[in-house]
Amino acid sequence: QVRLVESGGGTVQPGGSLRLSCAASGSTRNIISMGWYRQGPGEQRELVATITSSNSANYADSVKGRFTISRDNAKNTVDLQMDSLNAEDTDVYYCNARSPSRTGAFYYDYWGPGTQVTVSS
Repeated sequence: QVRLVESGGGTVQPGGSLRLSCAASGSTRNIISMGWYRQGPGEQRELVATITSSNSANYADSVKGRFTISRDNAKNTVDLQMDSLNAEDTDVYYCNARSPSRTGAFYYDYWGPGTQVTVSS
């Protein structure tokens, strides 16, 4: 079982910045990737950014160039630096950790409780 604890959410004005952090605990040894997803009312949860253990990052087109994901494998943490925020970034953001099954045939996704990000004047 992987447990995820998020911090850093809050309210910022348009054009501002925010940094989200997530710490993983429990069965963290086999985590192969971590990332951030977001979900608004009536919407599907969507990928924001992911990063592998070898620091290969992937971003949604909507945040590319504005957000930066990073991780510290030794500390089991992943951060999301969000710059140039706009109203469309307002959502609940969820930390994700992915681990393979025993055979490697599939994987498990673990989720944090979510943290609210609000961009408002």
